Amino acid sequence: MASHIVGYPRMGPKRELKFALESFWDGKSSAEDLEKVAADLRASIWKQMSEAGIKYIPSNTFSYYDQVLDTTAMLGAVPDRYSWTGGEIGHSTYFSMARGNATVPAMEMTKWFDTNYHFIVPELSPATKFSYASHKAVSEYKEAKALGVDTVPVLVGPVSYLLLSKAAKGVEKSFSLLSLLDSILPIYKEVVAELKAAGASWIQFDEPTLVKDLAVHELAAFSSAYAELESALSGLNVLIETYFADVPAESYKTLTSLSGVTAYGFDLVRGTKTLELIKSAGIPSGKYLFAGVVDGRNIWADDLAASLSTLQSLEAVVGKDKLVVSTSCSLMHTAVDLVNETKLDSEIKSWLAFAAQKVVEVNALGKALAGLKDEAYFAANAAAQASRRSSPRVNNEEVQKAAAALKGSDHRRATPVSARLDAQQKKLNLPILPTTTIGSFPQTMDLRRVRREYKAKKISEEEYVSAIKEEISKVVKIQEELDIDVLVHGEPERNDMVEYFGEQLSGFAFTANGWVQSYGSRCVKPPIIYGDVSRPNPMTVFWSKMAQDMTPRPMKGMLTGPVTILNWSFVRNDQPRFETCYQIALAIKKEVEDLEAGGIQVIQIDEAALREGLPLRKSEHAFYLDWAVHSFRITNCGVQDTTQIHTHMCYSNFNDIIHSIINMDADVITIENSRSDEKLLSVFREGVTYGAGIGPGVYDIHSPRIPSTEEIADRVNKMLAVLDTNILWVNPDCGLKTRKYTEVKPALTNMVAAAKLIRTQLASTK
Repeated sequence: MASHIVGYPRMGPKRELKFALESFWDGKSSAEDLEKVAADLRASIWKQMSEAGIKYIPSNTFSYYDQVLDTTAMLGAVPDRYSWTGGEIGHSTYFSMARGNATVPAMEMTKWFDTNYHFIVPELSPATKFSYASHKAVSEYKEAKALGVDTVPVLVGPVSYLLLSKAAKGVEKSFSLLSLLDSILPIYKEVVAELKAAGASWIQFDEPTLVKDLAVHELAAFSSAYAELESALSGLNVLIETYFADVPAESYKTLTSLSGVTAYGFDLVRGTKTLELIKSAGIPSGKYLFAGVVDGRNIWADDLAASLSTLQSLEAVVGKDKLVVSTSCSLMHTAVDLVNETKLDSEIKSWLAFAAQKVVEVNALGKALAGLKDEAYFAANAAAQASRRSSPRVNNEEVQKAAAALKGSDHRRATPVSARLDAQQKKLNLPILPTTTIGSFPQTMDLRRVRREYKAKKISEEEYVSAIKEEISKVVKIQEELDIDVLVHGEPERNDMVEYFGEQLSGFAFTANGWVQSYGSRCVKPPIIYGDVSRPNPMTVFWSKMAQDMTPRPMKGMLTGPVTILNWSFVRNDQPRFETCYQIALAIKKEVEDLEAGGIQVIQIDEAALREGLPLRKSEHAFYLDWAVHSFRITNCGVQDTTQIHTHMCYSNFNDIIHSIINMDADVITIENSRSDEKLLSVFREGVTYGAGIGPGVYDIHSPRIPSTEEIADRVNKMLAVLDTNILWVNPDCGLKTRKYTEVKPALTNMVAAAKLIRTQLASTK
């Protein structure tokens, strides 16, 4: 029985690619050095899958930034501002699109469906000139073949590419991105022709937008695209891969009717309704079903017995020789290899499977279907499943009762936000257009060393506290010198906003090397929520009070909200996600109340990932938003009117959930805005009334570029055209931890100068 992997993590087991990229960007290493690291990683990935017995091994899933940007490069769809003059796209143009440069900003970045992975959004217009400008897909196929591994080249499908794009600034609203289909298909044909000439026998088109609610004309685009590609694809086996959700019935009908397609890949972990659709509607005769039964988005060991039962039921639909065991999606959304976790609790470790282990699971299921079941492997898996179900460390009756008691109240603060803002202003006495930052300040090498040495017990707690106190003092002094109005302590004690809290909550486990790519070189190490969640002790009060004692200005207490902790963790799959979220909300509520009691007047509860978790199907939006927004309100429902509650959101499309954001009932929301061409402001132009404080980001912190005072002032003036002066805040898009002080200080200097400039202008017009 054949086996398949949709995609694999790129960063390497020890984040080798991350460090190579950052060294290259900093000018410390050459392009050749970067390419050598990348080639070594690709070779090890292909070798690992080949030795594990995987038949359909992917290539072209490796990327220096993301697969959509790679496709933009392949199509030569470079915006004019990057001054690309044609030819093969090199590192300079590629990374300028991703990160910006000294003279031009980066392209927009947003979340990849409902994951914490990001992609660079293509900017297209009727004037976009396409050309075959990156031969990466063919080069990597040949590279693998030279190593003795015949791979399945993977391309982002043409229709999904266009549906994930945006119209460039200034383009007429009537412009349809799908009108460009005839312009990009010739390039896809060139790529296919080169792959065929190189010896490829299979090709995988990722068309994940098929799981979304598509209009009739969007579904028709799939039919026309693959009809146009049919002759070019002749002689190749063609797999159309979908993932992350159920495929709707109409989309399923369109997919299984596509011309020239040999096989269909489905996520049968998050797509349980698709499983029933396959059984009821069937698969066209002679076609392959790539059954995604092994979860590519979580770290729990597969229930092999259950998956085998599912696969056996599918054999009756497609036949034994047409069924391929697969992952539910690319394994890039999970950690790399459990073998690197030498300090993880042995019982919990037995419940887990990272990417390397999932490859083995896929192959074991394929062998079992072929009558070569590894009885010992399956028995060990069954024992681990039973251990997890019965372990007393998973369940906490007191926590479950507290969460159950939440029903029957909406946990909304009693006083309306307008009255609360008045009470807060009397206490805080802030100027109009108050300035602030989002939380973190640059994480220097020295700071990382201090945390690392403290964890390794190489320095004492006293030495650690002294070092962190010194860093907080430095950050406070910088903000005071810059004349920022509401300060942050810079979060020097935190490596990661979710990991930090998870380490202090019960029900969480942590890895040493469980890194997952978020975007570019940015990696996160998601906590593992294995059991019921509670807060044994205060988590941030000590540091926040220390920081507040250093300044007369308001100091924000900085917390991560329950929905973001949930969405940025590997979550237990043995109970509904909302139940786990309510437990986290109660833990954060205790922390909020302790901060308030400690004299912290402004408390920020970040919900950066609230939009990210929105289900891909509209029919499921209301239920998710109800419990997600409720969870946030639980955290701060008990504070006084004079305590100002902030929240922060970043890098998603918020316009479609603006009413839910209002329903969160925060006093102030800071939200990403600058990198998405100020898309957020359009919702206010269209008549949405927002009465709480709001700070749409005035500059992009994910780019090293330093915006001028005039540029920031222009952005603020655009905001004032649709928002009242008395509710507008001035702040960056996001936290500053990924930037250097040489970038942060001048950018914040210009931000404060812009706010003061506009205050002066507003005062003169009164």
